[in-house]
Amino acid sequence: MKLPKKYEWLLAEPGPKMLQEFLKIYGTAEVPGDGDNPVIVDWARETGLQRDYRHDSTAWCGLAAAVVAKRAGKELPPNPLWALNWATFGHKVTNGAKLGDILVFKRNGGGHVALYIGEDDECYHCLGGNQSDTVNIVRKPKNRVYAIRRPNYTNQPANVRKVFLSPEGDVDSREA
Repeated sequence: MKLPKKYEWLLAEPGPKMLQEFLKIYGTAEVPGDGDNPVIVDWARETGLQRDYRHDSTAWCGLAAAVVAKRAGKELPPNPLWALNWATFGHKVTNGAKLGDILVFKRNGGGHVALYIGEDDECYHCLGGNQSDTVNIVRKPKNRVYAIRRPNYTNQPANVRKVFLSPEGDVDSREA
């Protein structure tokens, strides 16, 4: 799946590594019904989570974040399949989200984890897995954010910055 035109600028970003890794899996989708996308199930093996994750019908935003973080050389939080556990990843951000930060959202029955790629006045633009059953970019209300976490960098990429985007598109709330 190709990035929407309004987000194609991401392809020219030199980092952070987690952003680059998430872009590589953009468009990966679960299989409806009883089938499983073998790519998503393989992520569980790659991250050592195959005992706890077997079917793409199980919420997989944490799994997508885990495979991206592992490929980028980052240490995973304990039990990364639980989205709210990503509130312990990297280090706490107090001065606002920036490109490549992890955003953790609360929702009824749990949480959601995604990567910050930008914001408008009301929403964060989030690159994540299991957003309408796909790895894609959606807008999520800022008032739902539970935690903002920055990966631990040896050398923080120079392009880690606030990104202001047009408030185009629907606001998404479907995460599982």
